[in-house]
Amino acid sequence: MLEYLTFRRLLLVLTVQLTTLLHGMSITVISIVLPQMKGTLSVTQDQIAWTITFNLVATAIATPMTGWLAARLGWRNLLVGTVIGFTIATALCGMANSLEALILFRILQGVFGAPLQPLGQGMLLASFPKHLHAMVLMMWGIGGVFGPVLGPVFGGEIAEAINWRWAFFAMVPFGFIGAITAWISLDEDQRGSYPRLDVFGISMLSIAIGAATLMLNRGQRLDWFDSTEIIIETVVAITAFYLYLVHTLTHEKPFFDRALFVDRNFVMGLFVSLLMGMLSYTPLVMFPPMMKELAGYPESIIGYLLTSRGIGNWLSFLIVVPLTRRWPRGCLALGLAFQAISGFAMAQLDMNMTHFDIFWMNVLQGFGFGLGYTPMAVLAFCTLQDRLMVEGSALFNVMRHFGSVVFISFSILVLTHGTHSSYSDLRDWISPFNELFNMSSVVGAWSHGTQSGLAVLNNEVLRQATMIGYINAFYLFAITATLTVPLALLFRSPVKSQD
Repeated sequence: MLEYLTFRRLLLVLTVQLTTLLHGMSITVISIVLPQMKGTLSVTQDQIAWTITFNLVATAIATPMTGWLAARLGWRNLLVGTVIGFTIATALCGMANSLEALILFRILQGVFGAPLQPLGQGMLLASFPKHLHAMVLMMWGIGGVFGPVLGPVFGGEIAEAINWRWAFFAMVPFGFIGAITAWISLDEDQRGSYPRLDVFGISMLSIAIGAATLMLNRGQRLDWFDSTEIIIETVVAITAFYLYLVHTLTHEKPFFDRALFVDRNFVMGLFVSLLMGMLSYTPLVMFPPMMKELAGYPESIIGYLLTSRGIGNWLSFLIVVPLTRRWPRGCLALGLAFQAISGFAMAQLDMNMTHFDIFWMNVLQGFGFGLGYTPMAVLAFCTLQDRLMVEGSALFNVMRHFGSVVFISFSILVLTHGTHSSYSDLRDWISPFNELFNMSSVVGAWSHGTQSGLAVLNNEVLRQATMIGYINAFYLFAITATLTVPLALLFRSPVKSQD
């Protein structure tokens, strides 16, 4: 390893880690500061949610362009340009004085930030020999994994100490540092041959991804297919994706090289990446509102408890490289199994959840994700041609991000449906004929005989029903992870290389 780690390569690794970290933080930092932003801008919860939705849509649409832009502009020009653009957009987010301006700047942040993860991953894979890919991906994963975890802590602390705007401003200096180190660490001529841009192909794919993302993010809020908007977005997504598939199969030079889709390991990697994406962000989305609304935890404590996932990631990094080298498929299966175990453990939570409960469950989930992601990426890219690394990485990350959007939407659907159905079931137990209401030690402040007592009782029933909804969502997480485990065996083992 050391003989390959020249100064430029070391600087490149550090640059990729930093930029990937910042991008990951930008996705999750906003979840903690939403209440402050809503108050400052005088908007509703539904309106402020657009700052997340449009950022995801912009990221999803822009990510597929990474491979073509890298070949057209070169690694250095693209990385430096995107980092600078991302940094300026981040600063503008902090300066926004209206909802419209904030949404626009979040879109720009998503567009410029989209290439950072696939470009960084692709550059590292292409810069190091294949027998070092496990080590390289582990180093890349430090930024990719810790960014989303540190975002809530970072945002919560700064928002409490100053205000939400500084959650964005504080990232700006690190962005410019990343741009400078990117310029130093990369050669100007690191680019590939590029075909004429397949405008129709990228347009159809972008429309399909954008419409599907909007449909999944807005579906629950608009009552799914009872909404004309959701029906239109669904039809547009299906039609655009069908046209993209036909175009890819028939066009002489489609946007994504068809060589990507004849590589068995890469195709399996795309599918498993989708499933891993489903498992990656769901706990980060589920835990904060659950801890805030049901257990009354402050934002700063929630942020710190979520960092326990990062501890699990770090522990996995201690063993993932040797395991991946010797037993990649087994390491992937083991990582998925740990995530399944963590999901079943989360499903056992109740209203009396403690700090320790949340801590060790997130450690276990983070450990499983870290243990699974590196071998998955190694297996997916081990047989791929070097010329396809950046392009393949872009598609790989599109699937991962889209998987996150899909599963978050499904989890919220399960949560909402479970809450409503459980509320109806529990409400049936509220009756003067229920003998529990004759036991003062049980009832306490609850009373069906007064208006205030009924209000307190209703709130408690709603809390219990919501907890059941969260439990159902965690069961969905656990079952998905369990069903994904056997897929690890469908990969071909990488051929050992000494190059």
